Formats: sequence, C-alpha cells, structure tokens
Amino acid sequence: MNLAPLAMFACAFAGLLAGYPVAITLAGVALLFAFGGIALGVFFPSDLGFLPGRLFGIMTNTTLIAVPLFVFMGVVLEKTRIAENLLLGLSEHLGKLPGGLAVAVILVGALLAASTGIVGATVVTMGLLALPAMRSQGYDDRLATGTIAATGTLGQIVPPSIALVLLGDVLANAYQQAQLSQGVFAPKTVSVGDLFAGALLPGLVLILLYLLYVVLRTWINPALAPARTTTTNPNVAASTITTIPKRSLLSALLAPLLLIFAVLGSILTGVATPTEAAGVGAVGALLLGLASQTLNLEVLRDVGRSTLTTTAMVFFILIGASVFSLVFRGYGGDEMVHHWFENMPGGAPGALAIVMLVIFLLGFILDFIEITFVVVPIVGPVLLAMGIDPVWLGVLIAVNLQTSFLTPPFGFALFYLRGVTPADIPTSSIYHGVVPFIGLQLLLLGLLVLWPELATWLPEQIKS
Repeated sequence: MNLAPLAMFACAFAGLLAGYPVAITLAGVALLFAFGGIALGVFFPSDLGFLPGRLFGIMTNTTLIAVPLFVFMGVVLEKTRIAENLLLGLSEHLGKLPGGLAVAVILVGALLAASTGIVGATVVTMGLLALPAMRSQGYDDRLATGTIAATGTLGQIVPPSIALVLLGDVLANAYQQAQLSQGVFAPKTVSVGDLFAGALLPGLVLILLYLLYVVLRTWINPALAPARTTTTNPNVAASTITTIPKRSLLSALLAPLLLIFAVLGSILTGVATPTEAAGVGAVGALLLGLASQTLNLEVLRDVGRSTLTTTAMVFFILIGASVFSLVFRGYGGDEMVHHWFENMPGGAPGALAIVMLVIFLLGFILDFIEITFVVVPIVGPVLLAMGIDPVWLGVLIAVNLQTSFLTPPFGFALFYLRGVTPADIPTSSIYHGVVPFIGLQLLLLGLLVLWPELATWLPEQIKS
C-alpha cells in the first residue's frame, strides 16, 4: 500500500499545528514530496506539468471573481458603520422588551454574516458593537456571548457569502469528476446559485431557531435579558445605544435588506450570475455608504486594504491547495480514498458519516477555506459518484463546519470572541453560552439528514 498520501497529510497537519502559514505549508509539503518522489523514482515529473494549467484555471475562473466583490461588499457595510447603525435602530425598537437586544443582535449578525461569510470578522464586529450594550443592560454573560458567537457562524450557511461561493465552485468541479469517472461524458452541472438556493431554507430555519430560543428563554426567565431602562449596570460602562437618539427602523433596516435581497434574488431568479450579483452588491454597498455620509477617502482606503488582504489570503490558499491536491493525486491518493469508501461498511451513508466526522474534527484546527480547498476536492468526487446529491452534500458540509467552529474547546468562533471580551468574563461562560446554540445546529443537521428536501426542494423548483 502506498503510504505517501497519508504521509503528506500528516506532514501538512504537523506544519499547520506548528504555526506555519497554510498556503506555504500545503504547497511546500507537496513540492518536497514531489521532488523526493522524483529522486526515488516513485513520482512522475510529468505530473507537475499539469500545475500551470491548474493555476491558469484559477485565474480565469469567472465564478471566483465573486469572492473579492462579496468581501468588498461586507467590508463596506462594516467600515461605514451601516451594520452598527442597523443594530442601533433595531435596539431602539426591540431593546425595551426582554431579550429584545439579543434578537436585534441575531438579525443584524445574520445580515452581516450573509454579506461576508467570514466567521472571525462577524464575531469580532458583533462582539465589539453588541457585547458592551448587552452587559450594560444587565444581560447574563453566558446568554450574551453565546448569542454573539452563534450568530457569527451564520455566514457558513446563510447566502450570499464567500463560504458558499468557494464551496459551490469546488463541488461543481467534484460533480463533473464524479460523472466523468462513471463514463458520463455529458455531465450535469451544479452551480454556486444552486448551492445558494439549497442553503437558503436551512439558513432561515436556523435563524428562526435562534430567535425562538432567545425569546422563549427570556420569556421564562426575564432576568437573563432584562428590558432596557434608564438604569444601567453600574459595573459596566454605559451602552452607546442608550445615548443615541431614536432612529427610524425603516431607514436603518430597509436599505441593507434591499441590497441583500437584490443580490440573492437576482441569483435565484436567474437574472444574474453570482459574479454579476456580487458586482451589484459591491456597488450597492458603496451607494449605501455614500448615502450614510460615512464613506470618505480614508474609509475607502481601509476597505480596499481589507478586501485585498482577505482576497489574497483566499487565493494564496487556493494555489497552495491546488499544488497539494495535484501531488496527492499523483501518488494515487484519490484512488486510495475511493478504495476506502467502497469497502466502508454502510455504503454511501456510512461513508458520508465518516466524512462528516472527519470534517467536524478538522474544523477545530483548519478554517473553512482550507477544508474547502483541500478536503472537499478529495472526498467530494467519491461521495458524489456514490449517488449523493451535490447540493445536499454542500449544505451538510456548511452546517457541519458551522457547528465545529462553535464547539468548545477549539471552535474558531470562541477564540475570536475571547479576544474581544473583557477579562472579567470567564472562558467557561462563553463555553456554557454556546451549548444551546450547538444543540440547535445539531437539530438542523438532523433535519437535513431526515429530510434532504429541505436543501434540494428550492433548487429543483427554480430549475423547473
């Protein structure tokens, strides 16, 4: 048995755990194994000749143009304080009710998460904006931190987001490979728009579950999230929300929602491709920034810098992952995985369960970008060749990663939130706070397993 593919994975994970950059680790390990294999006569040098074509394919992939545009859209909403103003506007109307501020956090966080899909950005932004206000109003630390952390992970499942763009593009390629391996030379296609449609209903269900939990929990015990009064917690700095004049809910809420609906609606109705819709979203975010009179040259410079940094990171990792997967396949790694899955007990359901478990565990140490570019291209074609629906698989992976990022003690969202929470909030409070939301995510995962139509119905209706 060829152990080189396993050794490649082991070395790559060791490098990542040691703190080396992801893209350099993936590409570096792959090239070391390739050159070592050439020297030992176990790797064909001609396999590296496919690398320029792969990199050129990344450069000319029109779907991936949506990534910097969606990132730009989300960063503009953040830097121009549109998300903050929306939180302020909702809090004016909902903060007078028990749990109302937590409801506002979920709604605004969902909007911000859908705009970017970057878990860290949403968690940090909402932590800085909402946590001081929630503590000032007397919210229980566990409920406040759990709500913020859980809301920050919504970008994995709520469209449109770059997480779904990247996952959709990878699954589209995997679906074609799966059909070609079965002798289908006129393969069906699955698009990013299909994945957006498949993730829409599960995303809305999860937001609804979050809202129902917060409302019921605070209805049963209003002391956990008291309504806003003129008296604030003396041990916590006063909330900015209590000092800002009352704002119109429609003016704060309508414009960002129209932007999201225009972007997502144009994709689902077939009026625009994800790339074209992302361009509309980027321009729309700029217009919202100009209308709010918060967009100036300095802010625009920060937006450009953040967009460039995030986009460069994504594509650098994609290049490194392409090199890694090329060498992995050159050593017969894809055939090894296919052989494992064919001999796995339980058939396709058993193989899917193992993959979901592995992805969940990898979510503790890898971000969604690495998992999307490294793991999914390897296991995706095999699972899809076994008859698993590509849209359903994509939604399952997104929800699975979302749960992994929220699960103690290694969840990424917990680390991000810990970095912006005051020292007097113990880490155990954050861990306790996210447990109910993890249960809700597992409930959604179970619903998807029992009723795949929750993810596949809307794409089928749109195509028909």
